[in-house]
Amino acid sequence: MESSLLQNYGPTQLFDRMSNHGSKIAKVVMQPGQDLFARTGSMIAYEGLIDFNPNPPQLGQWLKSWATGEGVPLMIATGQGLLYLADYGKDVIILQLAGEGLSVNGKNILAFDMNLQWGIERVKGVSMLSGMGMFNVVVRGHGWVALTSKGTPIMLDTREAQTLVDTDALVAYTDGLQVQPKRTMKLGGLIGRGSGEAFQLGFSGQGFVIVQPSEDARPTFSVRG
Repeated sequence: MESSLLQNYGPTQLFDRMSNHGSKIAKVVMQPGQDLFARTGSMIAYEGLIDFNPNPPQLGQWLKSWATGEGVPLMIATGQGLLYLADYGKDVIILQLAGEGLSVNGKNILAFDMNLQWGIERVKGVSMLSGMGMFNVVVRGHGWVALTSKGTPIMLDTREAQTLVDTDALVAYTDGLQVQPKRTMKLGGLIGRGSGEAFQLGFSGQGFVIVQPSEDARPTFSVRG
């Protein structure tokens, strides 16, 4: 029985600094000097000597997080060994940035290399008048990022045609894409006969958009007021 369990559920081979174990677990190879930001409480197991410490946010980031409602609670993982991360059974997406930037909904961040630059930034092209809010977490540089998705996500290429996305299902997109809100509300929506698809975000340019098969009840973008 033990050999059968190990064959079906045992650790998978190591190829990269960060990889998937199944669809819902991120596996990170930890080494001295390659520390990691991870969502607070996301560790499910580890092997080796790995330590976890809270990440006191810098004052500027704390103020932005409070003012915008965007952000992510992070801990710092250090040490040597294998680290397994998950977030309540959500699917995990592993990406390697090679100098690019990624704009992510804060609640979809699972982990990223500490050498990456990150901050809360305004979503260009989306004004407060659109009613969609304005802020996202942006990660830039060279390193690994793990995101979460409620279900198997789809990655859409924005190079050939404008890609329109329900804001409640948006996970992340390539930083630098042109973003334009679109309203499709019609008169019927004002009297309770709407389609439920009144607002979308349109993306165009060189890059991609990641969308999850779940429209969260909570607003994807929000502004405190």
